[in-house]
Amino acid sequence: MSASSVTLRRLGIAGVCLVSLALCCGLAWWQWERFSSASGTFQNLGYVLQWPLFGLFPAFMFWRIRKLRRRAAEADAQEAVAETAVPEVPAPRRRAPAPPPPEDDELAAYNRYLRELNARDK
Repeated sequence: MSASSVTLRRLGIAGVCLVSLALCCGLAWWQWERFSSASGTFQNLGYVLQWPLFGLFPAFMFWRIRKLRRRAAEADAQEAVAETAVPEVPAPRRRAPAPPPPEDDELAAYNRYLRELNARDK
């Protein structure tokens, strides 16, 4: 993207954010007038508080997306640096498996007993 298209895009987003805020503040004012009238309810007062938040939401989303893109760019840059900085490390050699431990007398007697039981069942 060229610098002029980025500037135009940012101006367009800023314009949408300002129009959104102005429109929502107008709606908040309208709800305040409804609340102040004889037929106004507390629901209208709730809308008075909600509309400005709705108007600020596009600006918040624009800020959040920029922040996430910067974070992703920084992570990509760190990953690129980490890939070039790490030397090749040879894989460790595997050792031969250790011999099994010697069988103790109680275990050997138990295994004999199990073999005898198995032979009887057959």
